[in-house]
Amino acid sequence: MKKLIVVFLTSLFFFSSCKTGKETRMNQWKEEIRETEQTFAEMARKEGIPKAFLTYADDNAVILRNKQLIKWKQAIQDFYSRQITPKEQVSLTWKPDFVDVSSSGDLGYTYGSYQYTVTDSLGNTKTSEGIFHTVWKRQSDGSWRFVWD
Repeated sequence: MKKLIVVFLTSLFFFSSCKTGKETRMNQWKEEIRETEQTFAEMARKEGIPKAFLTYADDNAVILRNKQLIKWKQAIQDFYSRQITPKEQVSLTWKPDFVDVSSSGDLGYTYGSYQYTVTDSLGNTKTSEGIFHTVWKRQSDGSWRFVWD
């Protein structure tokens, strides 16, 4: 009987620690994604939207802009080179309100609110606000790049 109790308690400890280990890894991955999203937003603010999107895009990334899908990194670069003119001042800010990750740690997603402001050469300002949704993929080096935005 004593042996059975020891086996039971050992098993219980083992299985509860496995779950805790998995939860710890998932929380770590979520934090990595949150930090990546925040660094991405900071780069967009400081160094410009095109540079940030090219830096954080997976080679096979897809973005939805103006009701059109823009597929692959090169097309994203082409889009931003046409979209933002040197005479405009643009600002894009966002913050993830929610982060989740797959149990395998290879995919994650975020969503939250964003604000996009454009000021033209005449000083006219247009601001749009909305909700963003980004899907992140872990790269072979452990970094995260978006595959959908």
